[in-house]
Amino acid sequence: MQNSTQAANAWRILFLLFLANLFNFFDRTIPAIIIEPIRMEWHLSDFQLGIIGTAFTIVYAIAGLPLGRMADTGSRSKLMGWGLATWSGLTAVNGLVGSFWSFLIVRMGIGIGEASYAPAANSLIGDLFPAHRRARAMGIFMLGLPLGLLLAFFTIGAMVKAFDSWRAPFFIAAVPGLILAVFMFFIKEPKRGAAESVQVSQERVDRPIRRVLAVPTFLWLVMAGLCFNFATYACNSFLVPMLQRYFLMPLQDAAVATGVIVGVTGLFGLTLGGWIADKIHQRVANGRLLFAGFSLIISTLCTAWALHAGRIEIGVFVAVFSLGWLFAYNFYTCVYTAIQDVVEPRLRATAMALFFAGLYLLGGGLGPVVVGGLSDHFAHAAMLSAGAEQMTEAFKAVGLHDAMYLIPVALFLTMVFLFLASRCFVRDAKRMKEGLVAVDEPGIVAAPAV
Repeated sequence: MQNSTQAANAWRILFLLFLANLFNFFDRTIPAIIIEPIRMEWHLSDFQLGIIGTAFTIVYAIAGLPLGRMADTGSRSKLMGWGLATWSGLTAVNGLVGSFWSFLIVRMGIGIGEASYAPAANSLIGDLFPAHRRARAMGIFMLGLPLGLLLAFFTIGAMVKAFDSWRAPFFIAAVPGLILAVFMFFIKEPKRGAAESVQVSQERVDRPIRRVLAVPTFLWLVMAGLCFNFATYACNSFLVPMLQRYFLMPLQDAAVATGVIVGVTGLFGLTLGGWIADKIHQRVANGRLLFAGFSLIISTLCTAWALHAGRIEIGVFVAVFSLGWLFAYNFYTCVYTAIQDVVEPRLRATAMALFFAGLYLLGGGLGPVVVGGLSDHFAHAAMLSAGAEQMTEAFKAVGLHDAMYLIPVALFLTMVFLFLASRCFVRDAKRMKEGLVAVDEPGIVAAPAV
């Protein structure tokens, strides 16, 4: 056996991965901020607005499966480099389109480019850092999410105002991504399993998908991720227009308020959450998942109360909803790390691709379109209840606000599945380690797969 080690260039590579992750979420957030100008220009319903997010996420999920397998068998740095160049280039193209359908097709292309990144990056982090430091490393990597959202929500409204066009942000966003893509090709990758406490075979694994799906903890975490992504994508897609319609805020102010809710909170949630999760993990074997489960209880209560309170002072709404989102961010550092703990190194990119497929096909894919469709339904019901014959922005405001109740419902279900995953985590983590020992020492036989 060998001692678990950290790669000498681990922090430098992690910083580069973090930057790429930041612009990943910056680019994909642009439509959520300029969605009202697009709706007005192309006369779209909320259901059509939801389709924009759904089409992106479905393509992202499907493309992620073969791309994740490529990350387990080929060069992760080249895969991330080409993917980053693809999604950044197509982001610029998004600013040139002239119709809803052409905009939709380009977003689907961006989804393919972005699907190459997360499985490869997560797999690389697993080989750069030993198990007891992964939650912290993952927390830093995932800081790209809130910082990308924060940068987007705090600047895109100003870009639209400065250039008097919703197209300008797409051109500006493409530049840093194309520059970062060049640096990706120069990453020196560690061997797979380099940070493990035992030697890991570099041979290909038979039936990789079946082996990953045989881990019960992984299946529960997929269910948790499905519900969590439903909530986050519904929130990110419709919170800006909800604040504009329901609280009558201008676009730039609504974008900044959303940036506080989903961006500023992540800076604290991911840094402190990753540190706390590592500390708990050292004392309690399944502590990370228990910590995530209790965090989601707080998220559910806060988001539900903020919506139920109605047209309260906007500062109170932002504060309470932000508290809920602060605790929700513990999902990322705890769950992503737990997957690494129960899946062997040679299958981690495949596992993350499967995980993201569940998240995006049934979670992120359904979140925007279901909330959008429900918003149209509730708006129509509000119109009929008022005895009106014509749809107005006031009815659309009520419809979207009421549809957002699906967010705390999805967060509650996330909490349930996290606690279920925590019940089988210890057994699955032990089985994974026994499997690695069996590879290193043929005389030892690993426990059979469930």
